[in-house]
Amino acid sequence: MKHCIEPTDLNKGELLELIELAEDMIASPSKYQEVCKGKQLATLFYEPSTRTRLSFTSAMLALGGSVLGFSDAQTSSVSKGETVADTVRVISEYADIIAMRHYKEGAALVASQYGSIPVINAGDGSHSHPTQTLTDLLTIHRELGRLNKLTIGLCGDLKYGRTVHSLIKAMSSFQEIHFVLISSDELQLPKYMLEELEKSEQITVSLASRIEDVIGELDVLYMTRVQRERFANLDDYERCKNDFILDSKLLNLASKDMIVLHPLPRVNEITADIDNDPRAAYFRQAGNGKFIRMALIYTLLQKADSQSLSPNVPRLAPNLIPYTESCPNPVCITASESLQALAIEGERGYRCAYCESKL
Repeated sequence: MKHCIEPTDLNKGELLELIELAEDMIASPSKYQEVCKGKQLATLFYEPSTRTRLSFTSAMLALGGSVLGFSDAQTSSVSKGETVADTVRVISEYADIIAMRHYKEGAALVASQYGSIPVINAGDGSHSHPTQTLTDLLTIHRELGRLNKLTIGLCGDLKYGRTVHSLIKAMSSFQEIHFVLISSDELQLPKYMLEELEKSEQITVSLASRIEDVIGELDVLYMTRVQRERFANLDDYERCKNDFILDSKLLNLASKDMIVLHPLPRVNEITADIDNDPRAAYFRQAGNGKFIRMALIYTLLQKADSQSLSPNVPRLAPNLIPYTESCPNPVCITASESLQALAIEGERGYRCAYCESKL
């Protein structure tokens, strides 16, 4: 593991090692307060963020390192037309590790192909958010004591919710996982992900249209907001923004051991009257994000010290295939930057290597 671009970049053993390290950092923070002394984290945030950006900053400072970067792309050379590839090649001369959030899907993959330091994907459009997934796994482990034999309800915006997409991929490493997809048809999980779930030997899936019909079966209820910023048509957003709201009345139907997670920010999908319920774990979840990012930063920097990257760019994984056709996804990084079209071959044909859209 030289970068963290997708949850699948980490195998089960690596996931469990990170969780164990994060647990030790929570228990004994003083052991780690200078392990990254002299190291610099560059936070390249092309899209607004509060929790993720500050969590990365807090994590690096807690490890004894320092932080540089930007939180608004318009204050950087991006506003002058600089590409992701060029930006990361420059930043690699100033920092030791990069955390990048970008509104274009696949941007973090491009950064890993051109930069000479480790890259962490802090969210790329609607595609993936692996460090939120690591946060979710740590939280589930701390709250329930296991990552196997779980029934997890995913509720709300499953179409554009990158945290949902990443969690599903990560849970494929564990046994006896059942996902209940609670959503409207309009916001249901992308078809290609449903097809992958149907093929999985570790995961089973069922669909539901109302929280109250399934909440009593769940170990975890993962709520998501309907993301206004992902809608091209605001009328569509207004029509479905209030479809799924968790309140105390619904929570009373749940098991006393169930936990409620949310990647935050919330809008109105979880009412404030359940915040003091012990099952409401979303603020503890946000706190866990700092420690799992500490564990990830420390691990990647240790590996970088012993494994240098090739100076020749782009560095392409052996499973990526040059492709002649352009990706049809308008928010793929290839739609705005001049890049070689790359594909991944699967059982159902080719998908864009950057955003996973069908080619």
